[in-house]
Amino acid sequence: MSKSKHSEAQIIAALKQVEAGRTADDVARECGVSKHTIYAWKAKFGGMEASEAQRLRALEDENGRLKRLVADLSLDREMLKAVIAKKA
Repeated sequence: MSKSKHSEAQIIAALKQVEAGRTADDVARECGVSKHTIYAWKAKFGGMEASEAQRLRALEDENGRLKRLVADLSLDREMLKAVIAKKA
């Protein structure tokens, strides 16, 4: 997933404007995104405060980093198993 050019605080502020009654088209135009992006943000961050959204993004980043680490270690393990099998 690409890194958003909008901060969590900007996303939450945009969502609060939509909740207050502004149309998604108007808010999207103001933010420089499509209305579909506004709806995606609403699905992901709806009902959150900025601090919660920041924590969510930090956890997602950490999760991705850990998944890559597990994949690398799994490849190393398989490689070592293949080397041991050739020696035996």
